[in-house]
Amino acid sequence: MSAEGRDGTDGTGAHAPMSEGARMQDGQGARALDAAWATAWMRRAADSIAEHRVELITLDRAIGDGDHGENMDRGFQAVLAKLETASPATPADVLKLVATTLISTVGGASGPLFGTAFLKASAAVAGRETLEGSDVVALLTAARDGIVLRGKAETGDKTMIDAWTPAVEAAQEAVASGGSPSAALTAAVEGAQRGSESTDPLVARKGRASYLGERAIGHRDPGSVSTVLLLRAAAKAAA
Repeated sequence: MSAEGRDGTDGTGAHAPMSEGARMQDGQGARALDAAWATAWMRRAADSIAEHRVELITLDRAIGDGDHGENMDRGFQAVLAKLETASPATPADVLKLVATTLISTVGGASGPLFGTAFLKASAAVAGRETLEGSDVVALLTAARDGIVLRGKAETGDKTMIDAWTPAVEAAQEAVASGGSPSAALTAAVEGAQRGSESTDPLVARKGRASYLGERAIGHRDPGSVSTVLLLRAAAKAAA
């Protein structure tokens, strides 16, 4: 017999540490969605935006003014700088910091839209030190609704809303079926990815891309792609 006893002890009577797989099955593998998670989320988001900066620029040049990648990268680098001296106590604190930073540093439509999204998300989970599944849904829903309020876009307009709405719906379904907060985020990423891909065949009805008419068909909305990147960063930070 190995040093670990058949009764689950380490051979001395003390219980042996659980394996990684056992922790996951026991619900202990996922990270708590607290201020540290939210900070890690934003650090991952900044890295991902920087990594995909050229891709976002290329996508935006096809149907916009080409500055989406540059603006988003500048905004999230500013977020990183702010986080270096911040001491957030809750996820809402982090989200509010991100909101105000993006609004003040990101040009074009992205700053106001994503800034509003994070500001509304912050308000939705204010006072919560650790987020549950229902809080994840509330956060995502508030972010989506903030973008709708600010940009007046609907699903099918070939905007980032085409990624946000299925992300919200997927998270809702995950939580309703008993999924963890981490599972809700993973589902949101999958929904956002499907939604982003769905913008390829659409004619844009909002923004600069709307002036292109059918020439916008075949091009993916850059805001929907950056939405996927941000949500994927949140899910990875929670893993």
